[in-house]
Formats: sequence, structure tokens, C-alpha cells
Amino acid sequence: MNLATLAAKNLWRNRVRTVLTIAASAIAVLTFITLRTLVFSWTSASEVAAKDRVVTRHKVTFVMPLPKRYVEDVRQAKGVRVATFANWFGGKDPKHDQEFFGTFAVDRDTYFQVYDEMVIAPEDLARWKEDKRGAIVGDALAKKMGWKVGEKVTLDSGIFPNDPDNPWTFTISGIYTTTKKSVDRSSFLFRWDTFNDALPAAGKDQVGWIVSRVDDPSQAANIGVALDKVFDVQDTQTLSQDEAAFNSSFLAGISAVLRAVDVISGVILVIMMLVLGNTVAMGVRERTFEYGTLRAMGFQPGHVAFFIVAEAAFVGAIGGLVGMALSYPVVDQGIGKFLEENMGNFFAYVGVPRHVLVLALVLSIGLAIVASLVPAYSASRIRVTEALRRIA
Repeated sequence: MNLATLAAKNLWRNRVRTVLTIAASAIAVLTFITLRTLVFSWTSASEVAAKDRVVTRHKVTFVMPLPKRYVEDVRQAKGVRVATFANWFGGKDPKHDQEFFGTFAVDRDTYFQVYDEMVIAPEDLARWKEDKRGAIVGDALAKKMGWKVGEKVTLDSGIFPNDPDNPWTFTISGIYTTTKKSVDRSSFLFRWDTFNDALPAAGKDQVGWIVSRVDDPSQAANIGVALDKVFDVQDTQTLSQDEAAFNSSFLAGISAVLRAVDVISGVILVIMMLVLGNTVAMGVRERTFEYGTLRAMGFQPGHVAFFIVAEAAFVGAIGGLVGMALSYPVVDQGIGKFLEENMGNFFAYVGVPRHVLVLALVLSIGLAIVASLVPAYSASRIRVTEALRRIA
């Protein structure tokens, strides 16, 4: 038996304290993993964005519309292969008024060309193109709401109120799946011409944003600059960005919140370190006589310090591993699935990244070791005669 195995066996001398300490460590690690995963899932939108898509919006703010005639100008621009457009609708199902999902009025002919990672059966797509009141929904949204193909759905919009004589009622024409993480699975899409026909004259023929697919992904940023120059002489100027830059700018508004979450995740592990440090210090005080005995038997101060540090490291490792194990049912299958189904536009895919798991385990062990350094140093410095006077 060596010092490491002795330290491991010594963990269970006070089972209640050890179990509670491991549980506290596991909860701290699980919370750290959860927060880090949410930040990663939110910010990874820019990382998984399509390299050959350019988004053109109003130069002042995303919420201001563009004239629809701009779409043709974008389509004629050099380097643009195909372009589409959409409007935010802000619809909610009155039967599920607490559920949020993205609702968009889109161009029936080009939307699925630009977003070709959205897969829909050809017969469903054809049906949607022929039905002015048709809708296509993501598979995650359909599952959550219990919608089936052929079912009628009525939406309320806080931006574009229902006409009592002609409510926003749609028939589910098809359900799409995705092949990449660059789009979510919780959107509700209907035909833009249906949307445009229902607007008053002053609001017709405007689009929320334009998305184009370019021939050369490496030139996406340059093509965006060229598009903006086309509209610089118009009454309404634009801001065009590749999809990654657009997603990053969209996230900039909540950057302070993301930083705060990062800080909180670190504070949680620091609290765990303090809890471990207090537990180790209690154990050292209780075992001072034993450490004195070890010294009297010929063990060196470094052996005593190693014994204490190893015991803390084992607690940190076990707590980290338990927290990692819990992250799969709690984060991947619990919180993650909930966010994908209820906030798919912001959290399209939520899964614990491997680097977060590794970081959590390393920090759990590392902070446990740091927490034990002061008690270990104190125990190694105590005089043998003084230690042997204490009753174990």
C-alpha cells in the first residue's frame, strides 16, 4: 500500500461527510457544465453558420424593413447565386400561448434553395407552394406542439393582428428536418405573398431581410460590401454581413449577460473550493495525532502533505466524475431538449461539448488540490511532540 491508496481508503472514515462533500462538488460541477454549455450553445451560432450566405438588413436596425425591390438588385449582383427574403411575423398559438417559436413569412420559390440544409419531402414542398394558407414547420416544433401534416393552426401576432373576418389560420403542409446545425428545427414558415396580401397598403411590398447564397464563400464579406454600395444612393441604406458576422452582431446585445454567466460559472467552482478547503481543514484538525504518529514512525513532512492533498484530489475527482455523469440526463436530455423545443431560434442545438466536460473535471481536481494546500502545509509543519499531545 502506498500513500495514494491509503488516502483513498481514508476517505470513507467519515462516510457522511465524504458523501456530502462529493455531492456538493458534483452539484457545483453540474452547474458549471450547464452554464458553460448554454453559453457555448448560444455563441456557437456564429461558428456553425454557413460560409456562403450573406444577410442584408436595414443599416439602422434589424427591425426596420427594406423595400422588396431590393431583392432583385441583390439577385443581379456579381457573385450571388440565389437570394431569398423573409419577414418576422411574431405569431403564437393561442392554445399554447406560453410557447415561443419563430414564425416567418418566406418566399416560396427560393427560401429552401438558400437554406438547403432544411429537408422536406418533395410532395410536401409542392403542396405548400400551391396552398396560400400552407405552412411548413420544424420537426422539433411539430413534436412539441403535437402538430401533424394536414392539421389547421391559427396564430395570433402581436405585430400583425388578426382580422376577425380573415384570421391567420394555416394548414400544416409539411415538416422539415435539418442536416446541419446552421438552422434550427423549431420554425414556423408560411408564404410571404399570403402575408403581403393581408397588410394595409402602406405596409405592402416590404421585407424584413434578404439572404443570398454566393458562389465563392471566401468572397462573402467582399460581396456584402459591394451590395451595400449598391444601396448607398437609395433612401434606405443596408448593412450586409456574412452569416457568421451577422449572428455575432446579433449576439453582441447580450454579450454582457454572457460574460456574467461565465463569471458566475467560475464563482460556483470557487465556492466548491472553499467548501472542500473547509472539509479538508476539519479532517486535518481531527487527525493531527495520526499525522504526528506518522512523523514519529519516520514519515517526512512531504509525505503528510501528499497524503492530505491526495485525499482532496480524490474527492474532487469523484465529485467531478459524478457531475459529468449527471450532465447527460440533466443537460443533454433535460434542459437541452427543453430549450431546443421551446427556444429553438436561440438554442438550435444544445449538447455538452467535450471540452467543457474535460475543463470541469480538471478544474474540479485542480481546485480541490488548491483548497488542500494550506491545511496540508500546516499539517506538515506541526511538531511531532505537539501533535502527539493531542487526542485523536
